[in-house]
Amino acid sequence: MTTLPRPAAALSADEARRIALRAQGFLGAPDRRGGVRGVLRHLGAVQLDTISVLARSHELIPYARLGAVGRPAVDRAYWTPTAGGAPHAFEYWSHAACILPVEEWPHFAFRRRAYRARPHWGHDLPDGSYDQVVAQLRAEGPLTATELGGAKNGGEWWDWSASKVAVERALMYGEVVCTERRGWKRVYDLAERAIPADLLHDELDDRECLRRLVALAGRSLGVGTRADLADYHRLKGEQVDTVIADSGLVPVSVEGWDRPAWADPAALGSVPRGRHRTTLLSPFDSLIWERARTERIFGFTHRLEAYVPKPKRIHGYFAMPLLSGGRLLGRVDPARDGRTLVARQVSLDSPKAVAPMAQALREAAEWVGCDTVRVERVTPAPLAAPLAAALV
Repeated sequence: MTTLPRPAAALSADEARRIALRAQGFLGAPDRRGGVRGVLRHLGAVQLDTISVLARSHELIPYARLGAVGRPAVDRAYWTPTAGGAPHAFEYWSHAACILPVEEWPHFAFRRRAYRARPHWGHDLPDGSYDQVVAQLRAEGPLTATELGGAKNGGEWWDWSASKVAVERALMYGEVVCTERRGWKRVYDLAERAIPADLLHDELDDRECLRRLVALAGRSLGVGTRADLADYHRLKGEQVDTVIADSGLVPVSVEGWDRPAWADPAALGSVPRGRHRTTLLSPFDSLIWERARTERIFGFTHRLEAYVPKPKRIHGYFAMPLLSGGRLLGRVDPARDGRTLVARQVSLDSPKAVAPMAQALREAAEWVGCDTVRVERVTPAPLAAPLAAALV
């Protein structure tokens, strides 16, 4: 941006951190009445991922904020329709593959249009395959890729069948929608049948879609830089620039941040107070989506190492950061062995992290049906004995 407005407020680093925690649902009493659906609408997007260690990431997100919500209840909350048959959520490409509140369907029209305009695709599609998939869904109702004729051609995981390529293309175009995961498989249906009639349109122009998504990102982050706002729904910085002035967000300065920031006015309206959550975070939690933001706010370097060669991993395959007292104090790489939660590697920043880590491990173990915790390795090593004692 060439011209920046004067900041409406100056925030200390601590104020910005607390605003971010409250915006993400980690400061103050949790909204238990809103439940999982309330968490989804509060965050605006919940990321999906195939990795399941303690639980899948979309289960870990509400657990971190609400506590021990029953895991079957989490999926029911996302995917069970209303009494009238309307879905509460749909899956689409936001920050990544995400569960999104169904009322946001119109605001992703800009992305559906962009996908339709793309001249190239990574997979070839035989003539007639697209129309055949749409016709089959219209005739038979919601189906998985397997039920549409098979997801793969028999080769590597990316060797999709023609029907899988076609239905994924229809999903990106918006002709088809995913309104459920069944055994981790997407269940596809025609958007005209699944999305409520008052939401089923692409009438909003790109600018209105972007304005809404930037405003939502600002509300979900509390305060953020241009890069933070863009990353939330994977927009381009230039797209943020075109709408930031009429997004409703206000410019602020933050101590220690070397770039301009914007805040949700509601976040500035009251001082963030209340109880801090002590919990383990999914590596795909929106509190820590953007690495530079996480380092800026918490002084904590977070990196998912699942795709890093094992000899080069520092903290482990699925290292989950420990949040306590509004700080990130360490991390643990968990696994399960029967009814035992195995902490394969625990990394603690200081002795002050021992008690919160023990609490978080015990609570996570109980949530997933484990009755014991086994710790295999602790760094720094002198904290191993205090952690073992705290777990007893």
